[in-house]
Amino acid sequence: MCYNLLMSDPALSVIMVSYNTCAVLRQALRSVFASSTSFPFAVWVVDNASQDGSAEMVANEFQPQHANLHLIRSPRNGGFSYGNNLALSEFSAAGRATGQPGAVANIVSKYVLLLNPDTILPPDALAAMVAFMDAHPQAGIAGPKMVRPNGQLDLACRRGFPTPLNSIYKLAGLSKLFPHSRRFASYNMTFADPDTLTEVDAVMGAFMLLRAEAINQVGLMDDSFFMYGEDLDWAYRIKQHGWQVYYNPAVRVIHYKGESTRRSSYRMIIQFYRSMSIFHHKHYAGTTFFLLNWLIAIGIWGKAGLALVQNLLRPSSRKRVAL
Repeated sequence: MCYNLLMSDPALSVIMVSYNTCAVLRQALRSVFASSTSFPFAVWVVDNASQDGSAEMVANEFQPQHANLHLIRSPRNGGFSYGNNLALSEFSAAGRATGQPGAVANIVSKYVLLLNPDTILPPDALAAMVAFMDAHPQAGIAGPKMVRPNGQLDLACRRGFPTPLNSIYKLAGLSKLFPHSRRFASYNMTFADPDTLTEVDAVMGAFMLLRAEAINQVGLMDDSFFMYGEDLDWAYRIKQHGWQVYYNPAVRVIHYKGESTRRSSYRMIIQFYRSMSIFHHKHYAGTTFFLLNWLIAIGIWGKAGLALVQNLLRPSSRKRVAL
């Protein structure tokens, strides 16, 4: 699909979906607006009915200073896909014309970045990632090297799809037993050099840079995924249209991870494994032998039960989603 940018339209639209993340959202926004770019960009903060004053903080501290910042106050917490789709619909041509979200977006900026509020960008991250996309016209998606505050690689920043075999290897623990095996560790790709540019199946939604043309072809995110799995699903659909997905370690982004889910970790554990089940049924179950489908279902919900028990036994300060 070809489209023309209006002079008033940004080259990059950044979407940040927030739910009770006031403190980290403030840090993330400061890092975004400290970015050094030669192109215009706009930031859309979607507040998913936070109760910690996140929306008020954005309105009072950032909107008066930044005309390119837009705040959407969602009346409910509809999840990550729901929040991103609210913003995508607002800055699509169809959304502008009708005021209503549509099944297929017509994005007016060249690139869209999904960015979590628990990230910190170096000043050159936006410019470097956009330059990478400009240099790789077949790239529909790209993501940077995501690291935790202690410098440890966030394994989810480069992944293979959870095919039936990959799911069994991960659920059975073989990926941890054989982290250097291309066969058993293909989901988190621990066999690959984390400092090498690599074409992958998917990158994580915490920093997911997309070419608007690819979004225009495949449509909005699937909001049947409340949280987790929606980035994999979008990457899967975009790759089906012939686009490539790249992990670009030349750009390094800090990811605190889990700030928006820590207080409701039991619910998020269930959502994580539910998303695994949705992804399998949507993309693989129809072409997979029924006994293998049963085995995968048993593995997914068995792991979910184990994760819930493990979380119950942890001290409250350490309760988390076991990814």
